[in-house]
Amino acid sequence: EPEGELIEHPLEPHFEGAQIIRDVIVGLADGLTVPFALAAGLASLNNSRLVITAGLAEIVAGAISMGLGGYLAGLSEIEHYDNERIREVHEVETVPLREEQEIAEIFEPYGISADIVKPMVDVLKQNKDVWVDFMMKFELNLEKPDKNRTWISALTIGTSYFIGGIVPLLPYVFISTAIDALYVSAAATIVTLFIFGYFKAAMMGSRHPFYSAVQMAFVGAAAAGSAFGIAKLI
Repeated sequence: EPEGELIEHPLEPHFEGAQIIRDVIVGLADGLTVPFALAAGLASLNNSRLVITAGLAEIVAGAISMGLGGYLAGLSEIEHYDNERIREVHEVETVPLREEQEIAEIFEPYGISADIVKPMVDVLKQNKDVWVDFMMKFELNLEKPDKNRTWISALTIGTSYFIGGIVPLLPYVFISTAIDALYVSAAATIVTLFIFGYFKAAMMGSRHPFYSAVQMAFVGAAAAGSAFGIAKLI
């Protein structure tokens, strides 16, 4: 290897769709458990038509509600970031020495002294926007939210909820006896959770996707079982 020559190394792959996966998990998990519990509670009446009608109504309403919830959560995140940035701009303008000290404190746990940090601080001070962006990310641990993601998040969560809700409801469409359909619905829900958990872990680079799949199936089954038990008691 020639001295002074830079050697290019392949970058390790990193999954960049974590936010989408998070939204899919939120929507799919609720979509699988809530409609399942409702359908299971109504299955005791042994009327598959009633289960399908009520289940579809719940899925549509739930998908809209979950989507709106994701949208409002995104708006709140944007508002929080904007408010914190206004405050940080004010501090940089009015108490710059304190902000410089905070930069040194950020690096102190890593064994980097203030003397080493000072040249970087001098560079940051030359551009107020860059300085504020640095403080937002490394002092407050806030990433600038993508304003376009509010609608993407809403659609992802709502669609995932709808798809998840269809899974436990389908057996009631093809099986006339509601009680028999309930057992198939429970199995389909758990299997879907397992498959999704496996692929979710694999996409995010997990070394143990099977463990993640079992975990998601267990948690989902526990949630669905609890919801079913409460529905039966009511």
